[in-house]
Amino acid sequence: MRKFLLPEGIARENGFGAEIALDDDCGKPLLLTLGIDLIVEQESLEISVWGSPDKRAWKLLQAFPQKFYCGTYSLALDLTRHLEVRYLRAQWKMSRWGARETTPLFGFYLATQTSKARAAGVA
Repeated sequence: MRKFLLPEGIARENGFGAEIALDDDCGKPLLLTLGIDLIVEQESLEISVWGSPDKRAWKLLQAFPQKFYCGTYSLALDLTRHLEVRYLRAQWKMSRWGARETTPLFGFYLATQTSKARAAGVA
């Protein structure tokens, strides 16, 4: 079942999403899907996923390479290596360069679902 770490929306500044409980997905390999449907030229977006056992101590688990274009991008997140993680949270950072003085503008979402892939060496 697909869960949204970041529901589809528009952002104009850096931020982070809500804390999402993993429930039955704890300790499983996940597939992260980033969809970008709005971006302005000379802007970039960085999305990272953080995990926590208790909603207090957060650690970086995975990050998408910097994005400059609309599209759908996928990335694996292997939680079999992070059995203590019970919650996920996404964070985004925007940047802009060039002569324009406007604030960044992005439309995007981040979803997760259990992956069918198995870790290497596991039968």
